Amino acid sequence: MKDSETPNKEQNNILERMKAGEPIRPTDPQYHKIHKIVARTISLSAELNNSTNVEQTRKRLSIIIGKELDRSTIIFPPFYTNFAQFISIGKNVFINHACSFLDMGGITIEDNVLLGPKVNLVTENHPTDPADRKALVCKPIVIKQNAWIGAAATILPGVTIGENAIVAAGAVVSKDVPANTIVGGIPAKIIKHIKAGY
Repeated sequence: MKDSETPNKEQNNILERMKAGEPIRPTDPQYHKIHKIVARTISLSAELNNSTNVEQTRKRLSIIIGKELDRSTIIFPPFYTNFAQFISIGKNVFINHACSFLDMGGITIEDNVLLGPKVNLVTENHPTDPADRKALVCKPIVIKQNAWIGAAATILPGVTIGENAIVAAGAVVSKDVPANTIVGGIPAKIIKHIKAGY
């Protein structure tokens, strides 16, 4: 192989391409890497969701995501994730029962965030073209510090929730939420602005 034909490792790495938002199709020669990670995550999640205390849950989720969670962070099982390699969780975060993280596009949760029960963070999407529907198109979700996501809210791919913001229970958020605002509804819209007391 000539130097000019040497493949760029980053371009050829399916995980990097997926996180960068490139469409990933089941016919990709590296698609097996995704299947392998998903199989590991499913296997370890069964153990996670049989945890009997908060510390055990934290330790088991740390193993799944490959990063040690801070002792100030609390996760109540069950907790669901399909991939778990692109999850970053800050300090003093509270994640209530039955939250679901589809993180192939990357999920970042900053410090002091509250997630109510059954919150869905979905970074994965599919093309509208029926012929290409099985392709994955991923975009990251970022939840800034002190945000509060209400019960059963769904955050869609590419959304950033601003600092101190509140997402009302049951909302479906498809656009960025400004800092210090409350949003609600389907699709979520600004309901009011918050005066920061600190």
